[in-house]
Amino acid sequence: MQRVTSASVTVDGVVRGAIGRGLLAYVGVGRGDAEPDAVYLADKIAGLRIFEDPAGKMGLDVAAIGGGVLVISQFTLYGDVRRGRRPSFDAAMEPVLAEALYLRVVALLRDRGLVVQTGVFRADMAVESVNDGPVTILVDGARGF
Repeated sequence: MQRVTSASVTVDGVVRGAIGRGLLAYVGVGRGDAEPDAVYLADKIAGLRIFEDPAGKMGLDVAAIGGGVLVISQFTLYGDVRRGRRPSFDAAMEPVLAEALYLRVVALLRDRGLVVQTGVFRADMAVESVNDGPVTILVDGARGF
């Protein structure tokens, strides 16, 4: 997850999602992930206090700053390069189930009142962002989400 001043995703030359200040969340779904992981991730994204408060500390969440969330599906987060030179994606969940869980995270974020934009699942996407800080945080679910 990245704190950004802006981010967008383009597919086939068309901007499919864009936000100003907020969070860019790359979401990978692994084998064994389930509903509790989606809830955990949505809670973390919505509640993560990584925006500066009036005292200059990381004390505000994305809703408190009126920000948006751009959620990008990214199975390559599960790329394992410990052996050889080409990544293995064996730990990634199969696409049909992964898409359902990815969309569940998006729905849960929207249920929390956040403005959420997305890319296109399994598409070749061009993602542009301006990382603010830079601040990049790894959020790994209780069971590896």
